[in-house]
Amino acid sequence: MFGPHLTMDMYGCNKKKLKDVNVVYSFLDELPPIIGMTKIMPPYTFSYSGLKPEDWGVSGIVLIAESHISIHTFPEKNYASVDIFSCKEFDVESAADIIASRFEAKTYEKNFLTRGRHFPKDIMRNRQVIELEREREVGKVARQ
Repeated sequence: MFGPHLTMDMYGCNKKKLKDVNVVYSFLDELPPIIGMTKIMPPYTFSYSGLKPEDWGVSGIVLIAESHISIHTFPEKNYASVDIFSCKEFDVESAADIIASRFEAKTYEKNFLTRGRHFPKDIMRNRQVIELEREREVGKVARQ
């Protein structure tokens, strides 16, 4: 497999935190080392306006050596969504608790999935498997 993907939908969050670009920036800046990831660039955060006035908020992303962490906030709805996608295992329960606590979520939904079930993580190992399969095929043809 390529790696784990945690998605969170948080409800009843602290509105003041959700609308503060600096709070979102600090969250993205501080989270990677806490969950054992390697930040490869500073976070990028910005305020945006949605099609409906109440859909404004703050979005941000931080690229990590293992993939990325992103967030989208909707202060008027006391809601935020967070994604952590990584090619490295991490403590999902701990990460979810840290994130929910940071934004003071009253409730949250967490989804976890495994991405890239057939991703060739070890090219040398895959090469060996392919070579063995080819040898078997050549042997079958020779025996016919």
